[in-house]
Amino acid sequence: MRSDIEFSSEGRTLRGWLYRPDAQDSASAAVVMAHGFSAVKEQYLDRYAEVFQAAGLGVLVYDHAHFGASEGLPRQEVDPVLQKRGYRDAISFAQTIPWIDPARVGIWGTSYSGGHVIEVAAIDRRVRCVVAQVPFISGSLSARRRTRSDLVPAQLRRFEADRAARFRGDEPATLPAVSDDPLQPCAMPGQDGYAFFTGTRASAPNWHNAVTLRSAELSRENEPAVHIARISPTPLLMIVAEDDVLTATDLCLEAYQRALPPKELVMVPGGHFDPYLRHFDRTSTAARDFFVAHLGATT
Repeated sequence: MRSDIEFSSEGRTLRGWLYRPDAQDSASAAVVMAHGFSAVKEQYLDRYAEVFQAAGLGVLVYDHAHFGASEGLPRQEVDPVLQKRGYRDAISFAQTIPWIDPARVGIWGTSYSGGHVIEVAAIDRRVRCVVAQVPFISGSLSARRRTRSDLVPAQLRRFEADRAARFRGDEPATLPAVSDDPLQPCAMPGQDGYAFFTGTRASAPNWHNAVTLRSAELSRENEPAVHIARISPTPLLMIVAEDDVLTATDLCLEAYQRALPPKELVMVPGGHFDPYLRHFDRTSTAARDFFVAHLGATT
Protein backbone atom coordinates (compact mmCIF):
# COMPACT_ATOMS: atom_id res chain seq x y z
CA MET A 1 0.00 0.00 0.00
CA ARG A 2 1.24 3.48 -0.89
CA SER A 3 -0.09 6.70 0.61
CA ASP A 4 0.77 10.38 0.20
CA ILE A 5 2.53 12.01 3.13
CA GLU A 6 3.95 15.37 4.12
CA PHE A 7 6.15 16.60 6.94
CA SER A 8 7.86 19.82 7.99
CA SER A 9 11.55 20.52 7.47
CA GLU A 10 13.30 23.82 8.06
CA GLY A 11 10.02 25.72 7.72
CA ARG A 12 9.01 23.99 4.48
CA THR A 13 6.56 21.19 3.82
CA LEU A 14 8.18 18.21 2.13
CA ARG A 15 5.88 15.78 0.34
CA GLY A 16 6.23 12.23 -0.81
CA TRP A 17 4.99 8.66 -0.52
CA LEU A 18 4.87 6.14 2.30
CA TYR A 19 4.98 2.44 1.39
CA ARG A 20 3.63 0.01 3.96
CA PRO A 21 4.42 -3.71 3.68
CA ASP A 22 1.45 -5.91 2.88
CA ALA A 23 2.23 -8.60 5.45
CA GLN A 24 2.97 -7.03 8.81
CA ASP A 25 2.75 -8.82 12.14
CA SER A 26 4.83 -6.32 14.11
CA ALA A 27 6.56 -2.97 13.75
CA SER A 28 8.47 -2.76 10.47
CA ALA A 29 11.93 -1.61 9.65
CA ALA A 30 11.95 1.31 7.23
CA VAL A 31 14.08 3.01 4.59
CA VAL A 32 14.17 6.77 3.99
CA MET A 33 15.12 7.78 0.45
CA ALA A 34 15.32 10.81 -1.84
CA HIS A 35 16.73 11.54 -5.30
CA GLY A 36 19.80 13.27 -6.67
CA PHE A 37 20.66 16.62 -8.27
CA SER A 38 17.47 18.26 -9.63
CA ALA A 39 15.63 14.91 -9.75
CA VAL A 40 12.16 14.12 -8.39
CA LYS A 41 10.76 10.97 -6.84
CA GLU A 42 8.87 9.92 -9.99
CA GLN A 43 12.19 9.30 -11.74
CA TYR A 44 12.44 5.60 -10.79
CA LEU A 45 12.42 5.91 -6.99
CA ASP A 46 9.00 4.26 -6.95
CA ARG A 47 10.56 1.18 -8.56
CA TYR A 48 13.21 0.93 -5.86
CA ALA A 49 10.62 1.51 -3.13
CA GLU A 50 8.43 -1.29 -4.48
CA VAL A 51 11.37 -3.73 -4.32
CA PHE A 52 12.07 -2.75 -0.72
CA GLN A 53 8.38 -2.90 0.20
CA ALA A 54 8.05 -6.42 -1.23
CA ALA A 55 10.85 -7.48 1.14
CA GLY A 56 8.82 -6.37 4.16
CA LEU A 57 10.30 -2.90 4.55
CA GLY A 58 8.43 0.33 5.05
CA VAL A 59 9.69 3.03 2.70
CA LEU A 60 9.48 6.82 2.95
CA VAL A 61 10.20 8.55 -0.37
CA TYR A 62 10.07 12.33 -0.69
CA ASP A 63 11.06 15.27 -2.89
CA HIS A 64 13.77 17.59 -1.66
CA ALA A 65 12.83 21.14 -0.71
CA HIS A 66 12.46 23.41 -3.77
CA PHE A 67 11.68 20.46 -6.06
CA GLY A 68 8.75 18.39 -7.22
CA ALA A 69 5.80 18.28 -4.83
CA SER A 70 7.71 19.83 -1.93
CA GLU A 71 7.66 23.47 -0.90
CA GLY A 72 10.57 25.88 -1.03
CA LEU A 73 11.65 29.07 -2.77
CA PRO A 74 13.43 29.75 -4.98
CA ARG A 75 12.29 26.81 -7.03
CA GLN A 76 14.95 24.56 -8.55
CA GLU A 77 17.61 25.42 -5.98
CA VAL A 78 19.83 22.51 -4.91
CA ASP A 79 20.99 23.34 -1.41
CA PRO A 80 23.03 20.40 -0.06
CA VAL A 81 22.93 21.54 3.58
CA LEU A 82 19.15 21.95 3.45
CA GLN A 83 18.75 18.57 1.74
CA LYS A 84 20.82 16.79 4.39
CA ARG A 85 18.68 18.35 7.08
CA GLY A 86 15.66 17.15 5.12
CA TYR A 87 16.92 13.59 5.45
CA ARG A 88 17.23 13.98 9.20
CA ASP A 89 13.73 15.44 9.47
CA ALA A 90 12.41 12.59 7.32
CA ILE A 91 13.94 10.14 9.80
CA SER A 92 12.24 11.99 12.65
CA PHE A 93 8.94 11.83 10.79
CA ALA A 94 9.35 8.12 10.03
CA GLN A 95 9.93 7.45 13.72
CA THR A 96 6.51 8.92 14.56
CA ILE A 97 4.65 6.46 12.31
CA PRO A 98 3.03 3.86 14.59
CA TRP A 99 3.81 0.80 12.47
CA ILE A 100 7.51 1.71 11.94
CA ASP A 101 10.11 0.53 14.46
CA PRO A 102 12.00 3.74 15.32
CA ALA A 103 15.13 1.73 16.14
CA ARG A 104 15.32 0.16 12.65
CA VAL A 105 15.59 2.96 10.10
CA GLY A 106 18.04 2.90 7.20
CA ILE A 107 18.73 5.52 4.52
CA TRP A 108 19.30 5.28 0.76
CA GLY A 109 20.65 7.98 -1.52
CA THR A 110 21.80 8.17 -5.11
CA SER A 111 24.13 10.51 -6.99
CA TYR A 112 24.02 13.88 -5.18
CA SER A 113 21.93 12.40 -2.37
CA GLY A 114 24.32 9.44 -2.30
CA GLY A 115 26.76 11.95 -0.86
CA HIS A 116 24.11 13.29 1.51
CA VAL A 117 23.52 9.89 3.09
CA ILE A 118 27.25 9.39 3.65
CA GLU A 119 27.34 12.53 5.77
CA VAL A 120 24.00 11.93 7.49
CA ALA A 121 24.97 8.37 8.45
CA ALA A 122 28.24 9.67 9.88
CA ILE A 123 26.63 12.23 12.17
CA ASP A 124 23.18 10.83 12.97
CA ARG A 125 23.34 7.64 15.01
CA ARG A 126 19.65 6.93 14.50
CA VAL A 127 20.68 5.57 11.09
CA ARG A 128 21.08 1.81 11.38
CA CYS A 129 22.56 1.24 7.88
CA VAL A 130 23.15 3.26 4.72
CA VAL A 131 23.22 2.64 0.96
CA ALA A 132 25.07 5.19 -1.19
CA GLN A 133 24.55 4.60 -4.92
CA VAL A 134 26.96 6.30 -7.38
CA PRO A 135 27.55 8.90 -4.65
CA PHE A 136 28.76 12.47 -5.02
CA ILE A 137 32.10 12.59 -3.21
CA SER A 138 33.70 16.03 -3.41
CA GLY A 139 32.54 19.35 -4.78
CA SER A 140 36.01 20.79 -5.15
CA LEU A 141 37.43 17.75 -6.93
CA SER A 142 34.39 17.42 -9.19
CA ALA A 143 34.56 21.12 -10.09
CA ARG A 144 38.20 20.80 -11.12
CA ARG A 145 37.34 17.96 -13.48
CA ARG A 146 34.27 19.57 -15.04
CA THR A 147 35.56 23.10 -15.57
CA ARG A 148 38.74 23.97 -17.45
CA SER A 149 41.08 25.96 -15.26
CA ASP A 150 41.13 28.93 -17.65
CA LEU A 151 37.32 29.15 -17.38
CA VAL A 152 37.17 29.12 -13.58
CA PRO A 153 37.71 32.90 -13.04
CA ALA A 154 34.77 33.74 -15.30
CA GLN A 155 32.62 31.16 -13.53
CA LEU A 156 33.44 32.63 -10.13
CA ARG A 157 32.57 36.10 -11.40
CA ARG A 158 29.17 34.81 -12.52
CA PHE A 159 28.60 33.42 -9.03
CA GLU A 160 29.53 36.78 -7.51
CA ALA A 161 27.27 38.70 -9.90
CA ASP A 162 24.35 36.38 -9.15
CA ARG A 163 24.90 36.75 -5.41
CA ALA A 164 24.89 40.54 -5.73
CA ALA A 165 21.75 40.48 -7.90
CA ARG A 166 19.89 38.24 -5.45
CA PHE A 167 20.90 40.52 -2.60
CA ARG A 168 19.24 43.38 -4.50
CA GLY A 169 16.06 41.31 -4.78
CA ASP A 170 16.45 40.20 -8.39
CA GLU A 171 15.40 36.77 -9.59
CA PRO A 172 18.13 34.12 -9.31
CA ALA A 173 20.08 33.21 -12.43
CA THR A 174 19.50 29.68 -13.75
CA LEU A 175 21.14 27.19 -16.06
CA PRO A 176 19.94 23.93 -17.62
CA ALA A 177 20.31 20.79 -15.55
CA VAL A 178 21.19 18.83 -18.72
CA SER A 179 21.69 19.62 -22.39
CA ASP A 180 22.13 17.75 -25.66
CA ASP A 181 24.47 20.52 -26.87
CA PRO A 182 28.03 19.80 -25.68
CA LEU A 183 28.87 23.50 -25.99
CA GLN A 184 26.03 24.68 -23.75
CA PRO A 185 26.92 25.06 -20.07
CA CYS A 186 24.76 22.86 -17.87
CA ALA A 187 24.89 21.33 -14.41
CA MET A 188 25.26 17.71 -15.55
CA PRO A 189 26.98 17.54 -18.95
CA GLY A 190 26.80 14.45 -21.13
CA GLN A 191 24.40 12.71 -23.46
CA ASP A 192 23.60 10.00 -20.93
CA GLY A 193 22.28 12.55 -18.45
CA TYR A 194 20.21 14.29 -21.12
CA ALA A 195 18.72 10.95 -22.22
CA PHE A 196 17.94 9.90 -18.64
CA PHE A 197 16.13 13.06 -17.61
CA THR A 198 14.29 13.79 -20.85
CA GLY A 199 13.30 10.13 -21.07
CA THR A 200 11.22 10.49 -17.90
CA ARG A 201 9.09 13.46 -18.96
CA ALA A 202 5.93 11.34 -19.22
CA SER A 203 6.26 9.84 -15.74
CA ALA A 204 7.78 12.92 -14.09
CA PRO A 205 6.06 15.99 -15.57
CA ASN A 206 7.05 18.10 -12.55
CA TRP A 207 10.76 17.71 -13.32
CA HIS A 208 12.12 20.91 -14.87
CA ASN A 209 15.34 21.21 -16.82
CA ALA A 210 16.75 24.05 -14.75
CA VAL A 211 18.64 24.72 -11.56
CA THR A 212 19.67 27.99 -10.02
CA LEU A 213 23.22 29.14 -10.66
CA ARG A 214 23.68 29.18 -6.90
CA SER A 215 23.12 25.42 -6.96
CA ALA A 216 26.39 25.08 -8.87
CA GLU A 217 28.12 27.41 -6.46
CA LEU A 218 26.87 25.44 -3.46
CA SER A 219 27.93 22.19 -5.10
CA ARG A 220 31.55 23.39 -5.17
CA GLU A 221 31.38 23.74 -1.37
CA ASN A 222 29.83 20.32 -0.73
CA GLU A 223 32.30 17.78 0.70
CA PRO A 224 30.27 14.87 2.09
CA ALA A 225 32.99 12.23 1.89
CA VAL A 226 35.22 13.98 4.44
CA HIS A 227 32.88 12.28 6.94
CA ILE A 228 33.07 8.77 5.49
CA ALA A 229 35.43 7.26 8.08
CA ARG A 230 32.96 8.30 10.79
CA ILE A 231 30.09 6.15 9.48
CA SER A 232 31.44 3.05 11.23
CA PRO A 233 30.15 1.09 13.08
CA THR A 234 27.01 1.78 11.03
CA PRO A 235 27.07 -0.63 8.03
CA LEU A 236 27.71 0.99 4.64
CA LEU A 237 26.92 -0.33 1.16
CA MET A 238 28.38 1.64 -1.75
CA ILE A 239 27.21 0.94 -5.31
CA VAL A 240 29.65 2.27 -7.93
CA ALA A 241 29.46 2.34 -11.74
CA GLU A 242 32.65 1.27 -13.50
CA ASP A 243 32.66 4.10 -16.07
CA ASP A 244 31.08 6.95 -14.13
CA VAL A 245 32.26 10.40 -15.22
CA LEU A 246 29.63 12.39 -13.33
CA THR A 247 30.42 11.07 -9.85
CA ALA A 248 33.80 9.77 -10.91
CA THR A 249 34.50 6.09 -10.31
CA ASP A 250 37.99 6.66 -8.92
CA LEU A 251 36.74 9.23 -6.41
CA CYS A 252 34.05 6.81 -5.22
CA LEU A 253 36.54 3.96 -4.83
CA GLU A 254 39.08 6.13 -3.04
CA ALA A 255 36.37 7.26 -0.61
CA TYR A 256 35.27 3.66 -0.10
CA GLN A 257 38.82 2.75 0.90
CA ARG A 258 38.70 5.44 3.62
CA ALA A 259 35.48 4.02 5.07
CA LEU A 260 35.90 1.67 8.01
CA PRO A 261 34.19 -1.72 8.39
CA PRO A 262 31.52 -2.91 8.24
CA LYS A 263 31.24 -2.00 4.58
CA GLU A 264 30.37 -3.60 1.25
CA LEU A 265 31.06 -2.58 -2.35
CA VAL A 266 29.03 -3.48 -5.44
CA MET A 267 30.43 -2.59 -8.87
CA VAL A 268 28.17 -2.43 -11.92
CA PRO A 269 29.15 -1.93 -15.57
CA GLY A 270 28.38 1.28 -17.39
CA GLY A 271 28.02 4.93 -16.54
CA HIS A 272 26.32 7.06 -13.94
CA PHE A 273 22.72 6.46 -15.01
CA ASP A 274 22.94 2.73 -15.77
CA PRO A 275 22.09 1.66 -12.18
CA TYR A 276 18.56 3.06 -12.62
CA LEU A 277 17.84 1.30 -15.89
CA ARG A 278 20.18 -1.27 -17.38
CA HIS A 279 21.27 -2.58 -13.98
CA PHE A 280 18.17 -1.79 -11.95
CA ASP A 281 17.61 -5.42 -10.93
CA ARG A 282 21.16 -5.74 -9.67
CA THR A 283 21.29 -2.43 -7.79
CA SER A 284 17.84 -2.72 -6.26
CA THR A 285 18.44 -6.32 -5.19
CA ALA A 286 21.81 -5.48 -3.64
CA ALA A 287 20.27 -2.63 -1.66
CA ARG A 288 17.27 -4.75 -0.67
CA ASP A 289 19.43 -7.59 0.61
CA PHE A 290 21.65 -5.18 2.54
CA PHE A 291 18.66 -3.55 4.24
CA VAL A 292 17.10 -6.91 5.04
CA ALA A 293 20.36 -8.15 6.55
CA HIS A 294 20.94 -5.10 8.73
CA LEU A 295 17.39 -4.00 9.57
CA GLY A 296 15.90 -7.43 10.10
CA ALA A 297 13.08 -7.28 7.56
CA THR A 298 11.43 -10.45 6.27
CA THR A 299 11.54 -11.35 2.57
